[in-house]
Amino acid sequence: MLYSFTTGGNELVNIQFTLTNFKKLGEPIYLDVLKKSFVLGILSVGICLVSGYMLAYVITKFSDSAQDLLILLVTIPMWINTLLRTYAWMSLLSDNGLINQCLGFLGLSPMTLMYTDFAVVLGLISDMLPFMVIPIHTSIRKIDKSLIEASHDLGANNFQTFWKVIFKMSIPGVINGVMMTFLLSISTFVIPKLLGGGQYMLIGNLIENQFISVGNWNFGSAISIILTIIIFVGLLIMKKFDHDEKEDEKS
Repeated sequence: MLYSFTTGGNELVNIQFTLTNFKKLGEPIYLDVLKKSFVLGILSVGICLVSGYMLAYVITKFSDSAQDLLILLVTIPMWINTLLRTYAWMSLLSDNGLINQCLGFLGLSPMTLMYTDFAVVLGLISDMLPFMVIPIHTSIRKIDKSLIEASHDLGANNFQTFWKVIFKMSIPGVINGVMMTFLLSISTFVIPKLLGGGQYMLIGNLIENQFISVGNWNFGSAISIILTIIIFVGLLIMKKFDHDEKEDEKS
């Protein structure tokens, strides 16, 4: 943390406190990195939210034992190292990968999938989806079935029951899933580096670059503090909704 408020080399000698490292983030090149990170993060969150909510909702339709098994299947990919999963996507999306081989077999022209927004977002979604499904499933599973029955008894159709009862009561899980997915998406550096071919510089990549390649620990520390503040705010939001959910359960 001290590095972010100093200038000079990596050794803390002749310490001179300054905010220059933080002001540097206002330069257009770094603002573009922040913008790109947030755009891809929001896009990933949006897709994960829609697909993750649908998957979590379908899982809750099964028996309790079946739900436990299905959630286990959702979490199994998380047991595999992120680097290995990313290399697997590279073998699928490359010019000579499995997808283009299938297209060639069908007589279709090959597509350029690697080093594109599509590849990066696809990698982020596959990596972050479990973090969206699990909290949403937990919230939906906790909903008292009698409330759903009461909604139907009062004349609400399936859509009205879903929107006004199920979705409304699962909002804490949605918020937790959104925050976890977003924070992980903007801070990762392996997926953009490999699937983006190094041309996609996100916040995580910028921090790695400053520490390892450039050797500017001062600026790298400043970016890390900004990212830490964003994560801290996200955790506070998640904690607030968790607290509200527990209060609702008590009442």
